[in-house]
Amino acid sequence: MSKDAVDTAGAASRTGATQSPADAGDAGYSKGLKARHVNMIAIGGAIGTGLFLGAGGRLHDAGPALAVAYLVCGAFAFFVVRALGELVLYRPSSGSFVSYAREFLGEKGAYVAGWMYFLNWSTTGIADITAIALYTHYWSFFTDIPQWVLALVALAVVLAVNLISVKIFGEMEFWFAIIKVATLVGFMLIGIFLLATQHEVGGHTPGPGLVTDHGGLLPHGMMPVVLVMQGVIFAYAALELVGVAAGETEEPEKVVPRAVNSIMWRVGVFYVGSVVLLALLLPGSVYTADQSPFVTVLSKIGVPAAGDVMNLVVLTAAMSSLNSGLYSTGRILRSMAMAGSAPRFTAKMNRSQVPYGGILLTCAVCVLGVVLNYLMPSQAFEIVLNVASLGIISTWVIIMICHLVFVRRAKEGLVTRPSFRLRGSPVTEIVTIAFLLAVLGLMWNDPEVGRKTLLLVPLIALLLVAGWFGVRRRVTKTQDEELSGLTR
Repeated sequence: MSKDAVDTAGAASRTGATQSPADAGDAGYSKGLKARHVNMIAIGGAIGTGLFLGAGGRLHDAGPALAVAYLVCGAFAFFVVRALGELVLYRPSSGSFVSYAREFLGEKGAYVAGWMYFLNWSTTGIADITAIALYTHYWSFFTDIPQWVLALVALAVVLAVNLISVKIFGEMEFWFAIIKVATLVGFMLIGIFLLATQHEVGGHTPGPGLVTDHGGLLPHGMMPVVLVMQGVIFAYAALELVGVAAGETEEPEKVVPRAVNSIMWRVGVFYVGSVVLLALLLPGSVYTADQSPFVTVLSKIGVPAAGDVMNLVVLTAAMSSLNSGLYSTGRILRSMAMAGSAPRFTAKMNRSQVPYGGILLTCAVCVLGVVLNYLMPSQAFEIVLNVASLGIISTWVIIMICHLVFVRRAKEGLVTRPSFRLRGSPVTEIVTIAFLLAVLGLMWNDPEVGRKTLLLVPLIALLLVAGWFGVRRRVTKTQDEELSGLTR
């Protein structure tokens, strides 16, 4: 719905979430997600490829101070998801922040939010299929199979599953999350045992000595920690899935606050706790970017099967992330298509009420990732990780801007804020936006990948502008049709 239409409807009814303007893209969905699904989707969003695979290379580059980076970025990620949670309770929508950008920033804001989020998840999908191929190569049976072939097979399997129904998606994510949480808890118990008993790991005695004897918290200085920040942001990139999933659950007002509030302790336990343990079990120089750090530890304690099991679990995590990406972009693109700012076919749904058009479009971009795995298998993960970071940082910035406008309108009496709120507005939003933009700017200090990624920004901006001129007539026509419908 256009901004003008929303304002008109909002002026006529200002009594809260239940009477807030609806997004045309929300029509047609089943309410197939239960509370347990949404809760575990939130957990799954907080535990993914960025931790299971990305932490290895980051520990190698940044050292134990990586734990601090995860803590700081986790705090700002919590602010973002808390702001999104408040917007969800104001008006649940499968279009999530794109729908809110349409209401508070206009169609141009929704257009930018949607396509940057698509950029994020389509490139994240490439990172996921790359990770799946790398994990699979851990086993000698698959070593001779080209990385791009494994990536293509993974994409085909997840696509088939995602098209069945939202209930199947919810069940898959529920069990994927259960596996990830159980495995991390198991690893942490093993790590604590190794630490307490001083059991050697790969010829090293666990303990604080591994930190102090290998350069301390900052073995390579502060700059490597700064440079990995965008990768750490990427690790939290799926937290906003809570907002998308809320549009397909029966009681978002009960489910969303519980899921959002639990994110902070998950960050502390799973991310910060895991990285601290990894740093105390092995020197950072032992970890590598092409192997999960958890697999590295378990393989070095003399139980090869432990590494195999862990590798299978992190493979599951990457599949889960890919599954979530197809799910979320399908819903976001449908919301945009209903407003005229995405291709018409992305608005189509199958008999199971799944927006298959948007899912297929995301898959098409992921196929380009298969080509990238063929051309540059050793660099594919880091390249797409940086591009995905552009998408997620812009998405989070837009969420915080939407929340700023929402709070301002609430003060003007145009909308009603729910009791579940982001505290400290507008300072919290402004500080979060400043931090995210600073992380983006600091990528310039990485000449190998980060700087090249930032050089893509003008190209992306040019494509967005060209795309807007291509769809603006359709968007205007859709706005006029909705306005005429409201005035009848």
